Amino acid sequence: MASLADPETAIAAKIIPPAKLAHFVLRTFRFEEMVSWYKLVMHAKPAYENPGLSFLSYDEEHHRIAIVAIPGLQEQDGTDVGLHHIAFSYNSLHDLLDNYAQLKALGIVPAWSINHGPTTSLYYRDPDGNHLEFQVENFDTVEESTEFFFTEAFEINPIGVEFDPDVLRERLLAGDDEAELKKRPPSGPVGLESVKI
Repeated sequence: MASLADPETAIAAKIIPPAKLAHFVLRTFRFEEMVSWYKLVMHAKPAYENPGLSFLSYDEEHHRIAIVAIPGLQEQDGTDVGLHHIAFSYNSLHDLLDNYAQLKALGIVPAWSINHGPTTSLYYRDPDGNHLEFQVENFDTVEESTEFFFTEAFEINPIGVEFDPDVLRERLLAGDDEAELKKRPPSGPVGLESVKI
């Protein structure tokens, strides 16, 4: 068997990557609350539901999210290994911040708002404490985003700079240029000690 530590082996070079991410599945003991939250936050519709299983989709895929009721599960305490967050992209800063305003009006607010450099991101917690990142790309191409990883700004601060989404939305609605608003500020709350998720 090839070593998993060496992804450059001849065998590893023949691995076929997936064509796309199809869906993710969440286990919960808060089934109805979780299904309602995802239907609202993702504007998702059920493709199939029964009292213990829900397949939800917000696009052409038959389901993007599955939620399964499993009695007796324990609360997450954040000290276990596992998935940290799942990220979803929006088409524009307008879409991201208009969605933020709609969710805020319903009492759903991000736990953390940060401009990473390549993305402007809002992190939310679902009722079980799973983290979702709603983001918009800050650069026009993947190459430009990748180049940012090799800048001094990223080397000094690979996490990003926090921002107030209300202030950013006010500036956007006032007519400030979206490309300028997506540029990562040179200073602000930074570093791992500020990570709130």
